Amino acid sequence: MLEKYRTVYMGREAEIIEKKSRFIATVRPIKSEDEAIAFIESMRKKYWDATHNCFAYVIGERFQVQRCSDDGEPGGTAGKPMLDVLLGEEIHDTIVVVTRYFGGTLLGTGGLVRAYQGAAKAGLHASTVIEKNWGRKLKIGTDYTGLGKIQYILGQRKLSVLDTVYTDKVDIEVLIPIDQIGSVKAEIIEGTNGQARIEEGEECYFAEVDKEMILFSE
Repeated sequence: MLEKYRTVYMGREAEIIEKKSRFIATVRPIKSEDEAIAFIESMRKKYWDATHNCFAYVIGERFQVQRCSDDGEPGGTAGKPMLDVLLGEEIHDTIVVVTRYFGGTLLGTGGLVRAYQGAAKAGLHASTVIEKNWGRKLKIGTDYTGLGKIQYILGQRKLSVLDTVYTDKVDIEVLIPIDQIGSVKAEIIEGTNGQARIEEGEECYFAEVDKEMILFSE
């Protein structure tokens, strides 16, 4: 399990023009090759009159699945350059389809490589790319005497508080990156002289999207 990785949360489209040829990049997050194939087919139907619909996608924690296609462009001028963009940006579980409408002027192999790479980069730039972090929920119980110290520790580490319940005591649910679990627990126990009660909860991936914390069940 990777402690953190980059992926697309919401894919979008972007278009660039090179010597009157249109290059339309469409980006989507994917989890399987079946999803990738279905998306490629949907793009071919949407842009049925295009000159080419080239693609590249990567799947897996270690980029175990890597596929690309030039779809009739000269070998190595479209799919591989797009794949290189995904790998270079370390983007996981993502597909990019670049649709080309020929504008009448040949670009040459170098021009094609730059155009397809440029379109792929533009598509990623238009999309919402996030960093998923592997973490664990901690439930911290304290009396009001220890609350300030716990809040200070969490604030210093910029940890995400999911919920706080105030009764005759205080129960705080917080999300901790997996590599900080031990040190956070030790710091809270020391800071409250062992009075805080800490219970470990479920593990999950999480990411900040538009200043909102999103949890993922995977």
